[in-house]
Amino acid sequence: MTLAFSIAVIICSLLMVLLVLLHKGKGGGLSDLFGGGMSSSLGGSSVVEKNLDRLTIIVGSLWFICIVVLGLLLKK
Repeated sequence: MTLAFSIAVIICSLLMVLLVLLHKGKGGGLSDLFGGGMSSSLGGSSVVEKNLDRLTIIVGSLWFICIVVLGLLLKK
């Protein structure tokens, strides 16, 4: 049982890294170093960005739940 949750945490962690890297930089900071400041903004969030936000929240929630359940299983 703990093996399944450990694998789920690893998969969710990798997905979180990928999803965060896919987000558009909001200007300033390290995102400008990688060309994030050079892209033109078209005035608002597109449907793709909103769906990416939702997917990131869902994967983050799954990651948190897996961490809590794994912690409870390892405590016993």
